[in-house]
Amino acid sequence: MIRKLLSGAALVALALTAVGCGEQPAPKVEPPPVEEPVSTVEYAPPTNVMIASDDFSNLYELDNVTTPVYDQYTLWTRQEMGLPMEAPYLEPYTYEKIAYLTFDDGPDDKNTPAVLDILNQEGILGTFYVVGTQVEQFPDMLKRIYSEGHAIGNHSYTHKYNELYPTASNFLIQLTNTDDLIHEIIGVRPLIIRAPGGRAGMWTDDYPPMMQACGYFEHDWNISCEDAATGMKLSAAEMVAIIEKQLDRGVRNDAAIVLLHCNAGKEETVLALPDIIRVLRERGYSFGVVTPITPQPW
Repeated sequence: MIRKLLSGAALVALALTAVGCGEQPAPKVEPPPVEEPVSTVEYAPPTNVMIASDDFSNLYELDNVTTPVYDQYTLWTRQEMGLPMEAPYLEPYTYEKIAYLTFDDGPDDKNTPAVLDILNQEGILGTFYVVGTQVEQFPDMLKRIYSEGHAIGNHSYTHKYNELYPTASNFLIQLTNTDDLIHEIIGVRPLIIRAPGGRAGMWTDDYPPMMQACGYFEHDWNISCEDAATGMKLSAAEMVAIIEKQLDRGVRNDAAIVLLHCNAGKEETVLALPDIIRVLRERGYSFGVVTPITPQPW
């Protein structure tokens, strides 16, 4: 871990140079040291994933919405091996009505497995944007998500806005810290990320070029069940009604990127999930996972 923390400043400096920012001071806030996650359960590896090639060139071959995409290298390894880090431009997939069920802030040991059970029963793949501190606590659940063919995205290490949003450098270090945790557990790291709170209103102009320079693809959402709205405790039925109303307004590119949560306290979200799936199917949506070719929600 000492190597990683020392390399953090070099990686940030490299990213800043790549986007034309020149010499910048190292970020003031380093991520806390992380303990080696202890995993006790073995799962079979998934059969439906794409592993990015050394130069990312095979990403141009991605032509479906059900194949999660990962990188076999961490950013540290790409940096040390002199491999490309910058994300290529990919044409968004806009050929049919697709709903992307995304689950933030997990994994946990109650609601995440309940969500996975429902998705398995419905024959649907989802996208799980995981938080590093949760990954440390529940490494076996991360392995289950991966083994069952769902997509995993990086949702920062702490999810604490005051630690993430002073600078893009702080945000990047949290991403790489969580990447390393994920890689230690499942042997790959995600290319997709989601900014806690969403990029709108959180990111300044220097965030997007740094994320692109480091190979990340960020996606917010355009449909939400409001299960994390401040001061609101919604029932499952209310969540479904909210989603129906939002769908009535339409979504860009027929891509409904649905925000839900699967961490502690989201039992009503679990109860709402079968009806949310039913509503989307009734409106003609198929289901996919977020990948580098998923359209932006707005």
